[in-house]
Amino acid sequence: MVHFTPSPGSERDEHVAPVTFLPGVVPLDGESAPRRAAGRRAEFDGDRGSGSSDTASTRAANVSMHQLARRGMSRWELEQVLEKRGVDVNLATAELDRLEGVGLLDDAALAVTLVYTQHTRKGLGRTAIAQELKRRHIDPDLIADALSEIEDDDELERAKELALKRVQQLSSYDDETVTRRLSGFLARKGYGSSVVRESVAAALQTRKRGVRFE
Repeated sequence: MVHFTPSPGSERDEHVAPVTFLPGVVPLDGESAPRRAAGRRAEFDGDRGSGSSDTASTRAANVSMHQLARRGMSRWELEQVLEKRGVDVNLATAELDRLEGVGLLDDAALAVTLVYTQHTRKGLGRTAIAQELKRRHIDPDLIADALSEIEDDDELERAKELALKRVQQLSSYDDETVTRRLSGFLARKGYGSSVVRESVAAALQTRKRGVRFE
C-alpha cells in the first residue's frame, strides 16, 4: 500500500485525513487527494446553494400568490410586500416579471377595475380616483387611460345622485348652509367645481318642490 500524508503547509490540509492508495494507484494528473476532496466539497456546496436559491424563489412565488389571492395589487405594492418579507431584490424582480408575463399582475387592468369600483360603489369623482391610483404607484398614463372610461355625463349623474340623497339629511338647514355643505361633500368626493355646482343646484330644486327620494 502507498500512504499519502498531506504536507504541513498545504491549504486546508489540516482538515483532511491521510489517504491510503492501493498498490499501483496514484492521484490523477498529479492532483493531490486532499485537493480533489476539497473540490468535491465545493461542488456539494454549490449544489446546496442552488437548492437554497430554488427554495427562495418558491417562497417568493408563495408570498406573491397569497397576496394576490387576497386583493388586486399593483406591481409597486407587491414589490413592497416582497421587500418587507426579506426576498432578495433580484428574485423579487424575476417573480414580478413572471407574474406580469402570465397576466396575474396587470397595472392597466387594475386601474380600470379601481376606476369602476371607486366611481360606482363609492361614488368618487375623477380627482379622488386619480389620487387613489397614484397612491398605489400606478403609471400616470395608465391612470389617464382608465379615467377615460368615465363619461362626463356619467360623472355628473353620479354626483347628482349623491347630492339628492345627501340633501334629505339637511332638511332643517337654510339654502345657504345646504349649498355650503353639499359643495364640500361633493368636493371631498373628488368632483370638479362645475359638476358640484350643477349637482347642488339640482338638489336644491328638490327642496323647493318638496320632492323626497328613497
